[in-house]
Amino acid sequence: MAIKYKKISVAEAKTLIQAAAPMILDCRDTKDYKAGHIDDALHVHEGLKESLIKRGDKQRDLLIYCYYGHASEHLAEFFSDFGFKAVYSLDGGYASWREALQAA
Repeated sequence: MAIKYKKISVAEAKTLIQAAAPMILDCRDTKDYKAGHIDDALHVHEGLKESLIKRGDKQRDLLIYCYYGHASEHLAEFFSDFGFKAVYSLDGGYASWREALQAA
């Protein structure tokens, strides 16, 4: 079965954010989300997942991230299976995002 989402680097994610204003989903736990997250990211919980499936714009790009990029792949596949057209998983997760910010 073909992968329906794309893993992207931090640089690609930054370009996507500037160009397409994707919906950004953080699937880490609440404590870590509150400690820091990508600007405008929504914290994923069951209610949000259900709402997006029922009423979300399936044409809008989704950028999903977790701690290191593994759990976000599962969630990206989940949303792809529900018909979202452009779904991206941040390779390396928030750890890579923070590392890139600190290096800048």
